[in-house]
Amino acid sequence: MLLLLPPSEGKSAPTRGKPLDLGSLSFPVLTPGREEALDALVALCSADPAAAAEVLGLGPTQTGLATRNADLRTAPTARAEQIYTGVVYDALDAATLDAPARRRLRRVAVTSSVFGLVRLADRIPSYRLSGDTTLPGLGSVAAHWRRHLGEAVAEGVGSGVLVDLRSGTYAAFWRPEGDVARRTVTVRVLHEHQGTRKVVSHFNKATKGRIVRAVLTDGGTPRTPAAFATQLRDLGWYVEEGAPTARGTQLDVVVAEL
Repeated sequence: MLLLLPPSEGKSAPTRGKPLDLGSLSFPVLTPGREEALDALVALCSADPAAAAEVLGLGPTQTGLATRNADLRTAPTARAEQIYTGVVYDALDAATLDAPARRRLRRVAVTSSVFGLVRLADRIPSYRLSGDTTLPGLGSVAAHWRRHLGEAVAEGVGSGVLVDLRSGTYAAFWRPEGDVARRTVTVRVLHEHQGTRKVVSHFNKATKGRIVRAVLTDGGTPRTPAAFATQLRDLGWYVEEGAPTARGTQLDVVVAEL
């Protein structure tokens, strides 16, 4: 099983820790792509932080984030579970999982604009690079990772089910095909209120974090979309299962309240 999450826009910045070691990260097949993304981002932010901030879509008071990017190769690192913050990661609350569930954190991978995929135990620095950015010398970040991620995802999911919890921006980094697509579940969270259903960002993110936490705690290893849907129902969610498509099977998780 592989549970595929989006990154958070906000990230904590460690003040101490070893510098980045690309050779220590999971999915070593991505090392060449990581080197290219790092080179492009560091070069941009080292040359002119103000101009870099504009390319990165940062506000006039956020130039410091571009300056931080310039030092990514030497900046302190921490476990990715400590770097990524926000609603998804607050709901997952990885630090409070029991010991067996923490060992299962290896089943989680985060889509990263700089590193492609990372596991939550991987040590990375804080960075700022949105998935819809185009970098000088690299081009579209999403297009860059589309050339690299297929093999890494296949390695991570093995013969199990792939649970795709990414947002639309990061879903563009890689699309399932073939055998992996037949084992892919895309989860959509719908908030139901007074008979109307819609996607609400906070409900969507919080529920996805809670789903990951519950699945890790449960410990089951479903190998098909139908089996994963059953697992979620057994864990207390209301789930509607769509028909399989060439890109996988969509599951709608319907919630009324947080």
